[in-house]
Amino acid sequence: MHAFPHHYLVAAAATTVGDVELTADRVVTLESASPAEFDGPGDRWSPETLLTAALADCFVLTFRGVARASKLPWTSLRCEATGTLDRIDRATQFTGFDLHAHLVVPPGTDLEAARRVLDKAEHSCLIANSLKGGVRLTPVVEVVGEAVPA
Repeated sequence: MHAFPHHYLVAAAATTVGDVELTADRVVTLESASPAEFDGPGDRWSPETLLTAALADCFVLTFRGVARASKLPWTSLRCEATGTLDRIDRATQFTGFDLHAHLVVPPGTDLEAARRVLDKAEHSCLIANSLKGGVRLTPVVEVVGEAVPA
């Protein structure tokens, strides 16, 4: 890892109508637009979906690192994130985020250790730690070949 601080340069460019073009060095250009809730087309990434995606992505990448350091065996992880946008004191802001993490582990894995790694990933996620709205994690740990509890 490089020494702190890290800097991330992104450019957003637009004309009077149409998509916003998001660019950064060495990554694919993204097209962004307002979501349907703000009268946009609703079929493109928006600042709201990008922020929520950043949280889910960071959680999964953080879990990967924590699991590696903890020597936790695992097969797959799917994280669904929901961001809640509301008006508070006449300011529009995200008031909270819900993460639903579904972790699949091989037979014989210590399930309590898996839950601890999920918890540590939530508390170590730099995006979660940077958000004003609280983040709530609902984890499910499934053993390969066993039914998921309802």
